[in-house]
Amino acid sequence: GGKWAEWIEYAQSSDYSESEVLPDSFPSAPAEPLPEFLLEPEDAFIVKNRPVQLRCRASPATQIYFKCNGEWVNQNDHVTRESLDQVTGLVVREVDISVSRTQVEELFGLEDYWCQCVAWSSAGTTKSNRAYVRIAYLRKNFEQEPLGREARLEQEVLLQCRPPDGMPAAEVDWLKNEDVIDPSQDSNFLITIDHDLIIKQARLSDTANYTCVARNVVARRRSSTATLIVYVSGGWSSWTEWSECNARCGRGWQRRTRSCTNPAPLNGGIFCEGPPVQRVTCTTLCPVDGGWTEWAKWSACGTECTHWRSRECQAPPPINGGKHCSGSMMESKNCTEGLCARNRKVSVEHASHPLSPGMGVAVYTGLVVALLLTVVMALGVGVLAYRRRCRHLHGDIADSSSALTAAFHPGNYKPPRQDNPLHPSAPPDLTATAGAFRSPLFSLPQGINDSPHKIPMTTSPLLDALPSLKIKVYNSSTLSSLELPADMGVGDGEILSLKSVGTMGREREFHSHTLSREPGLSTSATLGHLGGRLTISNTGVSLLVPPGTIPQGKFYEMYLIINKWDKTTLPSEGSQTVLSPVVSCGPSGMLLNRPVVLTLPHCAQLDTPTPDWTLTLKTQTHQGAWEEVLTVGEETLSSPCYLQLEEECCHVLMEQLGTYSLVGQSCPPRPACKRLQLALFAPRAPCLSLDYSLRIYCIHDTPHALKEVLDLERSLGGVLLEDPKLLLFKDSYHNLRLSIHDIPHNHWRSKLLAKYQEIPFYHIWSGSQRPLHCAFSLERASLAVSQLACKICVRQVEGEGQIFQLRTDIQETLPPHSPLPSGSTCLPSSQVGPYAFRLPNSIRQKICASLDAPSARGCDWRLLAHSLGFDRYLNYFATKPSPTGVLLDLWEACHQGDADLVSLATALEEMGKSEVLVVMTTDGDC
Repeated sequence: GGKWAEWIEYAQSSDYSESEVLPDSFPSAPAEPLPEFLLEPEDAFIVKNRPVQLRCRASPATQIYFKCNGEWVNQNDHVTRESLDQVTGLVVREVDISVSRTQVEELFGLEDYWCQCVAWSSAGTTKSNRAYVRIAYLRKNFEQEPLGREARLEQEVLLQCRPPDGMPAAEVDWLKNEDVIDPSQDSNFLITIDHDLIIKQARLSDTANYTCVARNVVARRRSSTATLIVYVSGGWSSWTEWSECNARCGRGWQRRTRSCTNPAPLNGGIFCEGPPVQRVTCTTLCPVDGGWTEWAKWSACGTECTHWRSRECQAPPPINGGKHCSGSMMESKNCTEGLCARNRKVSVEHASHPLSPGMGVAVYTGLVVALLLTVVMALGVGVLAYRRRCRHLHGDIADSSSALTAAFHPGNYKPPRQDNPLHPSAPPDLTATAGAFRSPLFSLPQGINDSPHKIPMTTSPLLDALPSLKIKVYNSSTLSSLELPADMGVGDGEILSLKSVGTMGREREFHSHTLSREPGLSTSATLGHLGGRLTISNTGVSLLVPPGTIPQGKFYEMYLIINKWDKTTLPSEGSQTVLSPVVSCGPSGMLLNRPVVLTLPHCAQLDTPTPDWTLTLKTQTHQGAWEEVLTVGEETLSSPCYLQLEEECCHVLMEQLGTYSLVGQSCPPRPACKRLQLALFAPRAPCLSLDYSLRIYCIHDTPHALKEVLDLERSLGGVLLEDPKLLLFKDSYHNLRLSIHDIPHNHWRSKLLAKYQEIPFYHIWSGSQRPLHCAFSLERASLAVSQLACKICVRQVEGEGQIFQLRTDIQETLPPHSPLPSGSTCLPSSQVGPYAFRLPNSIRQKICASLDAPSARGCDWRLLAHSLGFDRYLNYFATKPSPTGVLLDLWEACHQGDADLVSLATALEEMGKSEVLVVMTTDGDC
């Protein structure tokens, strides 16, 4: 005990430093274990002027002291407590010290103020961890405060907040109308690691005052309040029905109305654009009152001493609700100038006298004559009635004869005028035009009184429509279908091309969505039984029509169109994203004998070992709604299509033409990635002002998307500075951040107030806004500055990125830099007949004959599908009359750029089909 006391006095009185090492043991020390700390000092913050207490506890410990910043703390500054562990019986020693603000502030150097405990026992010494003591603070001013703004309903909203500098670092809360926002309770809110508040889809209830609150142990700071107003732009309601024509006779007006209530504008939203009222001209047929014809000749005098004459209400007849003739149709009068009346009086006067024999004969003779006159008059009335009936029949016969003699007039069929009363003008947003029949064209003229069942007859051959083809016909008020009979004959070489069919005097047109055939976005060709291929250059979109798809002797004008994004509704919904262009192929009413192959480029990243995507093919109905056709990997026997997926494109085998697109969504648990292209543009012409602008686009990694941006920038006078860079954009809800660096500040300055720009995640993932780009506006110090060198960094927050190294002379005309989009070739827009296919028809037929029949050894079309990589769902091919033929069609579509026969020959060689190889070697050019 005495030696321990002497050692402690020596340690405290001498200049003991950390470099000096205490002895591990002392000769008189008892045999006990090294001290073990039960409680070590913890980091602490001095708030204002309040000192902090540091405490440590060790067992077994003969002595325990604090050392701060390498120096021993005075023994008098320690508060020591000693106790005995009831379990082990070892001595437990606890010590406290107090550290004041003055002690911390007096420390000079780069290192913070720290303290640690040193405990002794007879076995040696043990040191605790260091505890750092810092002065806590929180600055008053926020580095960035949220700013009030207005946002459209369902728009993504970003409110930024950078808290004041503090020790310890401040924690941030967001208040909405003074209530704390908890993202776990409302998933529409998201607070980023940078303390920004993201409202994923703005709701009307999100209109509020938002405040950023920063707090630590010292203080609590509030930012200025940012007011968010969520507005709703107005939308038109549906049009009302057309009113009655305001003129009862002649030319007048019809009107219909709509209101800006679907929805009504709220919170300063934009009012609906366009007129609330529409008027069209109309003509009401004027009523014509009936008029009598001239009286007919008098009839012969009858036995009653009267004769008759008649007239008809046909000069003119009453039409369009006109009044019928007033008066009688027949007239009679005495035809003996009263003689018969006197004879009757004489007869009456002498009636009581007996008749003489001569008078009796006269009376009976008169009765016979009267009976004969009655019969003659009845016949006359019957003849008149018969003539009237024949006159009506004659009118119908004349109508029918005109129909029988009506020819099928060559030339284009013109729809009725919009002011024709029999053809009310249909609303412009409800009618559209479908395909077009080529010559010989025909129309069905009908008058107002024509029966709807009258059929114009002609000796010329009728157009042979497809068997039992049901064509949907729409107008503004009715919906019906027209059945074209299957027995309508057509000569070989005639081209089927439908424009419109008139029915019962009402204008009816095929309903389809307006297809904009803009240069570079569409192609068409007339194809027949030999097939062909339609290709839209530099877009990766094509349509393969195999031989035999179109019936022998028939020809169709087929088209392939890429729909512009601003003129079509997107097929994606919810968390889905559009992966390919929206493509229309037609005509949509065709009946195909075998599947065609539609090739679509896509931007899904597919090189991962596990599937990250759930891919769905969708088609658009006539009403504009999108429906699922199939989901890759979930095909059944009822699936109408087969989708062959490659890294940069997909090939769709289909038997129904229409509008298609590929969409996808992440397959949990891993997020999927889209391939994006980053394209940097600058003005092509020399810069003559102090301002200079750079634009960088974020687009899908498809040839069509790049072509669209190149055409847009060409019209704006921009030029591509270098090849686009690839960026993998992850489904992680993180935005795309763009920033500019290393600007020579002596000659240039950036006009951008923030350090970077961001494109919201949802804008990129949903694809609702195209094309997405950011502009960097720069200003040079003087017109003499011509060289610009800088870096532009583009990266997804917590994701991948790319850097553009820019060096250019802005006073020179920049040369055009237009690379051919990847995956595209210089194929012609259309190829007709055998020239469209790499595999000759004779070789194709022999391969099909060899492989279509099932083989016990499995060396049939199924092995070919496996060798070519087309075996994901064999049941689709098994349902076709020639599975091998469909496989070869798909092979043609997959190899349209190279058409490498070696791959097909290799697959056949592995199958042991040497006889087919001999044919390919002799007939082909393998």
